[in-house]
Amino acid sequence: MLTGPRRDLTLLYASAWVRSFSIGLLGVVLGVFLFREGFSSVTIGLVIAAGLAGAATGTVFVTLWADRLGRRRTLFVLSLLTALGLVVLIFHPAAPILVALAFVGMINGMGTDRSPAFALEQAVLPGLMSDQRRTWGLAWYSVLLDGGGALGALAAGLPRLAQRIWGADLGSAYHAMFWGCAALNILGGVLALFLSQEVEVVRSAGAQLGVKGVSAETKSTVFRLSSLFALDSFGGGFLTDALVAYWFFRRFGIAEGQLAVLFFAVHILNALSHLGAAWLAKRIGLVKTMVFTHLPSSIFLIAASLVPSARWAVVLFLLRESLVEMDVPTRQSYVAAVVQPNERTFASGVTNLTRNLSWATASSVAGFLMQRLAFSAPLFLGGGLKIIYDILLWRAFRHLKPPEERT
Repeated sequence: MLTGPRRDLTLLYASAWVRSFSIGLLGVVLGVFLFREGFSSVTIGLVIAAGLAGAATGTVFVTLWADRLGRRRTLFVLSLLTALGLVVLIFHPAAPILVALAFVGMINGMGTDRSPAFALEQAVLPGLMSDQRRTWGLAWYSVLLDGGGALGALAAGLPRLAQRIWGADLGSAYHAMFWGCAALNILGGVLALFLSQEVEVVRSAGAQLGVKGVSAETKSTVFRLSSLFALDSFGGGFLTDALVAYWFFRRFGIAEGQLAVLFFAVHILNALSHLGAAWLAKRIGLVKTMVFTHLPSSIFLIAASLVPSARWAVVLFLLRESLVEMDVPTRQSYVAAVVQPNERTFASGVTNLTRNLSWATASSVAGFLMQRLAFSAPLFLGGGLKIIYDILLWRAFRHLKPPEERT
């Protein structure tokens, strides 16, 4: 029977997996579903942006109060709110109400997990492993997230499959799928309640929790990192799975079933790349791995936005996805390594908050750009901004090394 840190790791991994399954599914179908329901490109972008803005607000809560109120309790409450947001989609409210409830429910159209729970788990996990195992542990965490997202993306084809095989009403099939996703999120929250006391921050004599317990040096480092991550995420906000799936759907006529297979492959490539990132980081370092894999992925993306062929667009997009996520476990490990253990919730919360706000801002205008400027504009702009981020990150942080690289 599993005990101690290994048991907590298993519960956290399982909770993250079921949450990521629903997010991977939603990333494929959200834009297409809302389009079929009669909503415009602008409204679709606003719904995605509102969900990300809600996630940003949740991340503020995590940053300021999760350690005081309890990490297990916080993870459970967040799962209930997400379940509520998924159920809202079933009842087809008017656009303003849908946008407001997407905010409350933190509807995630990214296709990848960047939720407040994700930010909190990044603070918890490094405390359950050594410095030498930190990057690998976070890499496996990312593998499970992308594995869950891959199966979720594949499951996105079920409504059309049910329609073709059993003659099911497509709208009803979508509704059943959203109910199932809500149930999965509740299950993930229940699993979090079974974590041990070891995942909580213990207040020692005279110690302060939250922002007041963070050193000035850490605040400076975190804010510098966050400003760069904001630029990266602003580019990423143009590239949510929901919007990219919508782009393939409208640009090349690729239907939901084919999109499900495509994004299943995307998440599998993402998952494998995390292990490659941990292997590479051990040999060349965390910052080099982040930059030298991320930059070419953006070049592939820009090329995909320009080619006229669906086949070449898919090939270039898959090449991009085989590299773009290699900076995820390395970035998480780097942020955890350059701060003290009791400062990790603050560091993870602030860096994820800036990312969520930037995603939300870009997503809110992505639909407008698609409709008014050029349909491929978000892909081109997103890739360009990410290239600028890689160059600036390398210049600013190549000399600040984590403990395991200071030999």
